[in-house]
Amino acid sequence: MKKYQVTIHFEMDDDFTSLVPSHRVYINTLIEKGIIDQYVVSMESQRVWITFTAEDKEDVEDYLQQSPLYRYWSCEIDELFVVDGQHYRLPAVRLN
Repeated sequence: MKKYQVTIHFEMDDDFTSLVPSHRVYINTLIEKGIIDQYVVSMESQRVWITFTAEDKEDVEDYLQQSPLYRYWSCEIDELFVVDGQHYRLPAVRLN
């Protein structure tokens, strides 16, 4: 499996806002299944960043298209070469 970073630009209106709860249910399902590693939203810039685990870009696009908010988005999908960070490491050992 590969890692992909998706950058989403969106514009909100009343219809968008009404779809947010069902979108969150969908995103939570993908997080629980280990398909989404990170989901981050900036209301200031109206952008979303999602880190996916998938076989290929087409799988990522399929996941995105299933969101109720998909029609409000413009997306960029990039395959990642290196993914590292605190959440990908074992916890530090602390001797008592």
